Amino acid sequence: MGLYLSPWDRHEPKYRDKKAYDLFYAQQLTELVTRYGPLVELWFDGAGSEGREYDWPSIMAICKKYQPRAMIFNMGQPTIRWAGNENGTAPYPLWNVVPAGEVLKFAHGKGKTDGHGTVWLPAECDVPLRRGWFYHTDNEATIKSLGQLMDIYEKSVGRGANLLLNVAPDRDGLIPEKDTQRAREFGNEVRRRFGTPLATSQGEGTTVELTLPRVQPVNYLILQEDIRQGERIRRYTVEAEVGGRWQQVAEGTSVGHKKIDRVRPVETSKLRLRVTEAVAPPVVRNLAAYGTP
Repeated sequence: MGLYLSPWDRHEPKYRDKKAYDLFYAQQLTELVTRYGPLVELWFDGAGSEGREYDWPSIMAICKKYQPRAMIFNMGQPTIRWAGNENGTAPYPLWNVVPAGEVLKFAHGKGKTDGHGTVWLPAECDVPLRRGWFYHTDNEATIKSLGQLMDIYEKSVGRGANLLLNVAPDRDGLIPEKDTQRAREFGNEVRRRFGTPLATSQGEGTTVELTLPRVQPVNYLILQEDIRQGERIRRYTVEAEVGGRWQQVAEGTSVGHKKIDRVRPVETSKLRLRVTEAVAPPVVRNLAAYGTP
């Protein structure tokens, strides 16, 4: 679980008094980071805050003291950045190394990266489960379908980004039942499609082969680099052996943590990754095939 606490609190009377509000906000944040167990992320939204300087040294000190492993989104001392939209999809190609001077620009969607830089700042795609970011009583019908969520998954996680699915608590502080049900269905479908590969492989260099136990349909491929070595692959193709001949079934540019390729169903017992462009010798930690449509 991660938590969102906007520093731009339009309803708090203390907001007009910077010193009083900074203390108020620090107390709110301390409550959240000490009462709900380990958090994966703390989300600081810059919307509406133009011209206002918050007490970021104090805010970051609270985060590091109580939740040192949590990612920091977008403001303060960010360790993860905005993908640039609120529909849950990442641009492609997607690179997670950015120039040092661009880091804080990503909070407002103005940062740019082409895969060159000195700061590792992975992208995050944010999207609400239902229309709007906060709880409303009149939008239950807008809860996204399972098909919509899986499409979002493939275009976010499947492009190497983190996916933040926003689920708003109701006025009792609880997650509405229908939201809970859809979130569970989503998790179950991800596990159904990608939980058990037909076969996996790994290797270094420009060619990695994958042998399946027998000839069988392949619908998805997952490709992952060892990102401890950096994002090295710049262009690749994947081929399947069909009838004794290799035929291309997928191609792409960036890989990074994870690239999911949905392929037209092909029956094969052998696949081959070919890296055609790289900035250093590729290190592939996982090449996997999946058969579940």
